[in-house]
Amino acid sequence: MARSVEAKNSRARRLTAALVALSSVSVLSLAAIVMEPVALQHPTAQGWNATARAATGSAHPAEPDFADMIARVKPAVISVRVELDETQQTADGRQDGSPDSGGGSGAMVGLGSGFFISANGYAVTNNHVVEHAKSVVVATNDGQSYSAKVVGVDPKTDLALIKVDGSDFPHVKFADGRPRVGNWVIAIGNPYGLGGTVTTGIVSAEGRDIGAGPYDDFIQIDASINRGNSGGPAFDVNGDVIGVNTAIFSPSGGSVGIDFDIPAATAKAVVDELKEKGYVTRGWIGIQQQQISTDIADSLGLKQASGALVDETEASGPAAKAGIEPGDVITALDGTTIHDPRELAQKIARMPPGTSATLSVLRSGATKDISLTLGMMPADRRPPVVAASDSGTAPPSEQNLGLLLAPASKVAGPGQKGMVVVAVDPNGEGAQHGLSAGDVILDVGGKAVSNAKDFRQDLAPLRKQGRPAALVRVQSSDATCFVALPLQHA
Repeated sequence: MARSVEAKNSRARRLTAALVALSSVSVLSLAAIVMEPVALQHPTAQGWNATARAATGSAHPAEPDFADMIARVKPAVISVRVELDETQQTADGRQDGSPDSGGGSGAMVGLGSGFFISANGYAVTNNHVVEHAKSVVVATNDGQSYSAKVVGVDPKTDLALIKVDGSDFPHVKFADGRPRVGNWVIAIGNPYGLGGTVTTGIVSAEGRDIGAGPYDDFIQIDASINRGNSGGPAFDVNGDVIGVNTAIFSPSGGSVGIDFDIPAATAKAVVDELKEKGYVTRGWIGIQQQQISTDIADSLGLKQASGALVDETEASGPAAKAGIEPGDVITALDGTTIHDPRELAQKIARMPPGTSATLSVLRSGATKDISLTLGMMPADRRPPVVAASDSGTAPPSEQNLGLLLAPASKVAGPGQKGMVVVAVDPNGEGAQHGLSAGDVILDVGGKAVSNAKDFRQDLAPLRKQGRPAALVRVQSSDATCFVALPLQHA
């Protein structure tokens, strides 16, 4: 993912740091594709103890009784046991010593959950449960064990499809719609190796972006789930799967009632493609993009901070070939408004490669429509999305940018274009907006800079226009993005 040179959002950082993968030895590798919300039905009569309500004569509903539904769907839920090579490290570079992981000479064992979706043995779990598997064994509710093979994985949504040989397996189906906040939810899984564990709660929120990737669109629930629940199902009162348990927010490593599920519609679309091809293809246009914060909107003369700001285009990508340029603001896709980069990434990813699309682009105060044909997303990467913090309201700590600049042509390494940031005052505006030594300022207000004179001359017309900030394009070691620097200090 492209690195933002804007100030980091501390709340998002704290949340991401506290996210806990729910399998015993693997850590979070998440992304999801947004789907349109559709309300589910309210609890059916079978989901409530109607007899008790009638007996008491109370006008208020009795406590919900999910026993019959749980008895029906529980046999489809499986425990997943994975043997991993001890030399494999988890995604954050560590080897997990969780209480429910076992160790032997040269191997570790991880525990997760899953559920059958067909009578002939196809089952869903998380990618991070099986990603380093030497072998996979599933255990059913009746105590039977079966060897399983991995049919396909999709790291971008953290989903995996596995297969057990056999027939007549009990199975469940995905819900047709999306749950409403407040709907009941029932989670079943294998926390800490305690298979067949059932917990209940409600849908707490939807559309959650937890900083895991460009497709984040998680359902938040408060049914208690823990390590080992990864890949297990969350059901509605009708026994349909509304989501796949994937992550928890936890300072301690255990459940605190903030849990995240991959929506059923996302899981179904991915699983269908994994079953057909063993992998997932997504549309791709080849851009780096970032959020438009208030100060960037001001620097562009926008009335509101909306759309996706193009930081860079890949020379061989569809966007570059169609004429998309750095500094363009993408405001709509096929006539539908784009509010932020995440929305654009999600919508493009849902479109098959080869699809024709039209992007509405704001450039130099004018809007134009640009048509292009989507390519196929390279298998070894995901579209970089830079989340910019809204630092425009923060008071400056210094009366200057706090940057020592030099022409790139006179500094070894960065090339011939732009101005290199040689040193940064940690208390200056440059540092506050994420600039660091080694970054290269390529242009200011859309005009290329190569020396200090260019830098000052490019700022002058922006000041005359009354812009509160100058939009500066910066190339760092791993990405190119825009930074809005306050003009009164530049």
